[in-house]
Amino acid sequence: MSFTMKYEENMKHIKHALQRLVNAQSLMALAMALFSAPAWAEGQAQPGGFPMDIVFLVVMVLVFYFLLIRPQSKRAKEHRELVANLEKGDEVITSGGILGKVVKITDDYAVIELDNNFQIKIQKHSVQATLPKGTIKSI
Repeated sequence: MSFTMKYEENMKHIKHALQRLVNAQSLMALAMALFSAPAWAEGQAQPGGFPMDIVFLVVMVLVFYFLLIRPQSKRAKEHRELVANLEKGDEVITSGGILGKVVKITDDYAVIELDNNFQIKIQKHSVQATLPKGTIKSI
């Protein structure tokens, strides 16, 4: 076998091997393109990026404010007003479910009458709601 024949035969083998390699690489590249997220070079901006993160954060803060914080602070303000406006003669219900009529009020405590000659002293902030006049008698 001559040198040129060996050379041509080796070139054919190399050519076939390169074709198989190119086909395998193109299949791998296609699979990677289909099944993986795009990789961004360092320093390149990603789609969305920093401004979208800020917008998302602001939206989340607004959602928390309007759905959780604001309604809770509104209820707390209404309860503070209720406790501050308690007067002698108001019919109230406590957080424990006790119904009574306010007989005496001090700074932090109220005395409520549950029945004739039966009174208890409670903390004012435990009053849950005031009832319309005559509610206790109708029960």
